[in-house]
Amino acid sequence: MLEEIRRVNRETRVQYALMFIFGALCIGVAFAPLEETIRITTVGTLFGFTAGLWVSHLVQVLRRAAELKNADVTGVTGQ
Repeated sequence: MLEEIRRVNRETRVQYALMFIFGALCIGVAFAPLEETIRITTVGTLFGFTAGLWVSHLVQVLRRAAELKNADVTGVTGQ
C-alpha cells in the first residue's frame, strides 16, 4: 500500500495528507472537553475543510481522466 501512495503525484499526496489531518482533528475536537457550541462549530468547520478537499480531489481526478480520454481520441483519429 505504501508503494501505491508513493507512485501517485505530489498534488494527490498533499490532498490525502490534508484530508487525514483535518479528519483526525475533526475527530479529536469532537471528543475534546470544550463548550458544546464551540465544539460543534469547530467540528463542522473541520469537516467542511475535509469534505471540500475530497470534492476537489474528485474533480481533479475526473478532469485528468477526461484529458486522457480526449488525448486518446485525438491520437486515434489523427486530428
